[in-house]
Amino acid sequence: MSLAATPRKFPIFVFPQSITFYLDDQSTHKQVLTLYNPYEFPVKFRVLCTAPYKYQVVDPEGVIKPSSCVDIVVRHTAILASNCNVVDKFRILMHEYPNKQVIGKRDVEARLLPGVMDTAGRATPDPDMFQQLPLNETRQQESYALISRNKTMDRGTNYVALITGIICIIGLLLPTEGEQNHRMPAYLHLSVNFKLIFSFVLGMVANIVLGL
Repeated sequence: MSLAATPRKFPIFVFPQSITFYLDDQSTHKQVLTLYNPYEFPVKFRVLCTAPYKYQVVDPEGVIKPSSCVDIVVRHTAILASNCNVVDKFRILMHEYPNKQVIGKRDVEARLLPGVMDTAGRATPDPDMFQQLPLNETRQQESYALISRNKTMDRGTNYVALITGIICIIGLLLPTEGEQNHRMPAYLHLSVNFKLIFSFVLGMVANIVLGL
């Protein structure tokens, strides 16, 4: 008698762990979620939501290359007082690529609050904040739906941020430590942890360029 192979499960890294929109602060009406892939193989992601009619997301599906990250822009499209203090959830599903086997998932809470955002609430990402979502959930599952696409987002220009972003992208494209790449000298082979730092900075640059 043969036993079926147990599906592999991996921690899923997403920043921030929750997103907050403010009713009277237009600059918060769109937010960025950064999805990280620190592994040495590509993964496919899908973004689902418990209230898809409230949000629009640029590219809710895609592939993340090894040791790379992607930013997805989330826009709240139902800025109404009646929607304040309601907790919605985004679910990030990661699949093996090109297979369809789910290797992990992560939930991110989203809420709309009255008033404006306190500037003290803006934080930089902390790698130690990442936690694995429990993969064996026994509680009742909520209903998630695929978010709609919105590719008409307006983007401001900040040349300092763009230059910083280009530097980060170059850093992410350099060989990873341990790779067999004789075209690049050894000191240009970066560790995965160092590339994650570039990813964090790139996520913050995206916030600036997108006008958050």
